[in-house]
Amino acid sequence: MTDRTIIVTGGNGGIGVAIGAAFLNENPRNFVWLATHNRQERAERLASENEGRCRLLTLDVTRPDSWDAAISLVMSTQGRIDVLVNNAGTHNDQLLGTMTPDAWRSVIDTNLHGTFLGCRAVLPSMIGRRAGRIINISSLSALLAPPGQTNYAAAKAGVVALTSSLAKEVARLGITVNAVCPGYVETDALSGMGPEELRAITQRIPMRRLGQPREIAALVLFLACPDAAYLTGSAIKMDGGIF
Repeated sequence: MTDRTIIVTGGNGGIGVAIGAAFLNENPRNFVWLATHNRQERAERLASENEGRCRLLTLDVTRPDSWDAAISLVMSTQGRIDVLVNNAGTHNDQLLGTMTPDAWRSVIDTNLHGTFLGCRAVLPSMIGRRAGRIINISSLSALLAPPGQTNYAAAKAGVVALTSSLAKEVARLGITVNAVCPGYVETDALSGMGPEELRAITQRIPMRRLGQPREIAALVLFLACPDAAYLTGSAIKMDGGIF
């Protein structure tokens, strides 16, 4: 397998770090860029453990100029982008009747607009080489929208639709575009829940357990591999059987 250059946004979160580690373990010649905006502790640790094969990339996914600077750095260093994983995301759960415009806009900007900007930023490199993999991390909320998440569910549903449409646009260019829709995964997003709430959630899952970041990473790794060349435009749920 040839060496590849991979960008993972949301690179400091549990899923982002797991995805980065999976690509590093896949091939010693892979180079992973972990794109972060604020917190960097986990990303820094993974980069230090894989010196020369993993670097941090400062990126605000909501800003076109930030994407331009990030892509310019990657291209000047590696000269190619083989895989983009749009993993950056945020929550601000509120009932719609009391949701502020800022709460709506910030979630849409990070989850949906950030994915749009990321896809657009890497396409010139991928189109030029007639090869590439784009994996967008959506959510089970896009398929089974819960109350209190109108902003998040709408953004993630938009990611699924964007994925399907873009996949058709670039299919003949050797580029695949797929979405992953995780259910409840054991990450910081659930850290604020108490034991009773976690037990109630687990009871809703037919497998009776939370997903693990490494399991999401394994699916992303498959979608990026050569054997997945005929798989595009899909939204694959990974939820322990909820939906």
